[in-house]
Amino acid sequence: MSSAAGNCVIYEQPLSERIRSFLRLEYLFQRARHELHGVETWSSRTTLETLMDIMALMGRSDVRKEIIKELERHQATLTALARNPRVDKTRLEEILNEISGFLEILKVRESAPGAELRHHEFLSSVRQRSSIPAGTCEFDLPNLHFWLQHPLGKRTDELRQWLSSFDVIRDSISLCMQLVRESSPTTRESAEVGFYQRSLDTANPCQLIRIALEPDNPVFPEISAGRHRFTVRFMNLDRTEERPVQTDQDVEFFLMCCVI
Repeated sequence: MSSAAGNCVIYEQPLSERIRSFLRLEYLFQRARHELHGVETWSSRTTLETLMDIMALMGRSDVRKEIIKELERHQATLTALARNPRVDKTRLEEILNEISGFLEILKVRESAPGAELRHHEFLSSVRQRSSIPAGTCEFDLPNLHFWLQHPLGKRTDELRQWLSSFDVIRDSISLCMQLVRESSPTTRESAEVGFYQRSLDTANPCQLIRIALEPDNPVFPEISAGRHRFTVRFMNLDRTEERPVQTDQDVEFFLMCCVI
């Protein structure tokens, strides 16, 4: 992103199911990392619940296979760039080596990262109750209540160990999303009376739409996209108990259409 948009609030819209899954997992890993350093039992509980969400997402689809496909796609794209004399060869080689390392780890594994946690007795008991509203309260899971009384250091070490099962997933997704986000130049656009529409190049599919707004801008974007075009409606939310409405003002914003 250009320095002009560096302090803006970023809104993102994935245009593929793969990127959608990556963004959800990225969010969960960020939340887990933040809560892991909390000093209260509620932080340990939230970290554990986030781990349950990660395990649930990992179990719904073959995330490992999707990450391998995405890494191989980036590998092919970046390898082709090596012939460009304007490319930073040192940085390119670093990224390609990082991709190769992740691919080697992911391909050699017989099971998906974190699969061993599904046979963990304590985690299984929490996971079975976590889909029920308030299903992990004290009387439902006395073993969880007991675990939360352990010293902070012991809880944190165990949570860190469980989360480490997904390190290669977390780091691979982080690299993939970095490459996607950095693949597009930033342009300054204007939405007349809060509406903006743009065609997409079907020969070079867009992976992610990013919109940046100044922090004091009183609107937020609602993005909808199809195969051939995407539209953005900038909405006002003056009162949270009322439905947002499209602004009648022109809106200046930064746009990034990430295609790599």
